[in-house]
Amino acid sequence: MKVLIINGPNLSRLDIRDSAIYGDLSYPQLVEFISSAARELGLDADIRQSNEESEIIGWLHEAADSNSPVIINPAAFTHYSYAIRDAAELVKAPLIEVHLSNPLAREEFRHTSVISGVANGTIGGFGPDSYALALRALVKLLKK
Repeated sequence: MKVLIINGPNLSRLDIRDSAIYGDLSYPQLVEFISSAARELGLDADIRQSNEESEIIGWLHEAADSNSPVIINPAAFTHYSYAIRDAAELVKAPLIEVHLSNPLAREEFRHTSVISGVANGTIGGFGPDSYALALRALVKLLKK
């Protein structure tokens, strides 16, 4: 089973972001971690990253059209992109929101997610393991 994993803005720059918040993996290392975790569960991870809201919306449309499950880390778009939220709502296969950090433990403006209301669930605060946990949850959702 193929799963689309979408990473939002600035995640490609993990190697120069605050490691106390985002951990010490580079983006290529994160991609390899996710790929490995997906393979262990028998999933084929199609991992993408974009700093462009419109590109992410297009990918969500693709997932909706192909009935593909999605794991999305909307990054900063989490807090204000109603366009991404509306596109995510079109996805009828399971959709899980993930975050490396725990947004609720950070600045107040990060406490609101416009995406979580249309997601099956949200996992955050566990660094790269947030993705591994989301993949495990996704497998259970797909078996239902």
